[in-house]
Amino acid sequence: MSTTESRHTTTDTTKTAADQAVKETLEDYTLRFAPRSYRRWTPMVVATTALGGIAYMADFSIGAGIGLAHGTGNALVAITVAAVVIFITGFPLAYYGARYNIDLDLITRGSGFGYYGSVLTSIIFASFTFIFFALEGSIMAQGLELGLGLPLWLGYAVSTLMVIPLVVYGMKALSKLQVWTTPIWLLLMVGPLVYLIANDPGTVDRFLAYPGTTGDGAVNTASVMLGAGVCLSLIAQIGEQIDYLRFMPPKTAANKRSWWTAVVMAGPGWVVLGALKQAIGVFLAVHIIAEVGPAAAPEPIQQFRSAFDAMMPGWLVVPLAVVLVVISQIKINVTNAYSGSLAWTNSFTRVTGHYPGRMIFVLVNLAFALALMEADMFSFLGSILGFYSNCAIAWVVTVATDIGINKYVLKLSPLQPEFRRGMLHAVNPVGVVAFVAASGLSIAMYFHALGDTLQPYSPVAAAVIAFAVTPLMAVVTKGRYYVRRADDGIGEPLLDTDGNPSGVTLDCHVCRQSYERPDVTACVTHGAVVCSLCLSTDRGGDHVLPAAEPRAADRH
Repeated sequence: MSTTESRHTTTDTTKTAADQAVKETLEDYTLRFAPRSYRRWTPMVVATTALGGIAYMADFSIGAGIGLAHGTGNALVAITVAAVVIFITGFPLAYYGARYNIDLDLITRGSGFGYYGSVLTSIIFASFTFIFFALEGSIMAQGLELGLGLPLWLGYAVSTLMVIPLVVYGMKALSKLQVWTTPIWLLLMVGPLVYLIANDPGTVDRFLAYPGTTGDGAVNTASVMLGAGVCLSLIAQIGEQIDYLRFMPPKTAANKRSWWTAVVMAGPGWVVLGALKQAIGVFLAVHIIAEVGPAAAPEPIQQFRSAFDAMMPGWLVVPLAVVLVVISQIKINVTNAYSGSLAWTNSFTRVTGHYPGRMIFVLVNLAFALALMEADMFSFLGSILGFYSNCAIAWVVTVATDIGINKYVLKLSPLQPEFRRGMLHAVNPVGVVAFVAASGLSIAMYFHALGDTLQPYSPVAAAVIAFAVTPLMAVVTKGRYYVRRADDGIGEPLLDTDGNPSGVTLDCHVCRQSYERPDVTACVTHGAVVCSLCLSTDRGGDHVLPAAEPRAADRH
């Protein structure tokens, strides 16, 4: 091949890679605002898609583990406490994601953490996705071992590799998958439970009376807090819900009721179904513990195998149990892989200024998950979730407090979320200090550094410290570190007359694509506008607006 031909080949390859990056980010709006031109789904379709990811089986294992250890009474109280905390903290986050059409990382940037400060929480969220991918993959492998005789190590690999084709295509493919599989999943999950209760009411009495293995079954604060700490590891699930809720249509007078119903139902409302599944997990584990023993009772495949066995011919039991587990695993793990890839890509792009493509980080996330599965993470599930919950609680409570208190009560944080580079400070001490203090102290408590008596209360410490320090830091810093400048250099308003992000489009002078108003800023150097992704990949800072002291009136 001649030198000229080689040069042309290299140029064509580079152009193809660039075109692919643009195509990919415009498919699911990775790292950026989701424009209204893309958001063509109704509120209920978005809500159904978001709730489809709640089909995971981990809740059954989590509830069973708590119930078998601490008794039914402690488990139910712990599940309720965790659900209340998750609902309250999830509401403001879901509202901001749906109203302003941005994911949880973009919300976090402008709600106390800063442009680079939220890289820390992106990694926390990415860890959530591969931990729960591994948990669901382990459950599916247990099902494949029971139904098909596959060894666990091979089941782990199958459960990991099968989601790759489904997660490649982003929101369009996921919405279809979740909508069509949800009715089947609901029928297979609810049917056996109703049958057991209707045909043997005594199962309810045995369930309520189960004492657990660590005490006499009496409700006590330490057991409740230990159980709630495990349940609260799911608090970061709101991030995956927002990955769908950001595609909500604009809120108008005509769709106001359905819009709010969808946001509440698919946002913080996910935890209602989650808590019910955890309680069902306790019920099923108590029902089968005499049959399979305490080691296997938390396994969903064993729980539903036994439930199906009571209501249908033996030849149909195992196949249906395997079908339920496989459908559940696919429904949640396409979401885990999708959301995790967004989080990793987001962090990498900001730190390096290079966008490598989301699919690379799909594979990275899956590699982490597979490693956890092969290490038999299912056997020490409670310890992993109990530790992780401290970090997740500190993050979510910090952001929720910034929105609820710092924005609406103290009015020190801008009401409208900001996420664009140049508009934010690199690090905002409000959220970063609150998060580090809350997670650091609660983790120390979890590992008994402050004594055995306080150890069960580490989740409470994470929530209380984050809730107290976040407004305190906003007052101490007087809100100076939220916005780097108040004016993005474009005269067109960011919001329309209904308060929704404007649908007016402007052309980015770097990538030559059209973007809606909230996704661009002015580029003073070139006298044009530039999109948020091109700002993120601008290593030299040629397009980034200079700092300007915001006026007090602009902050609110």
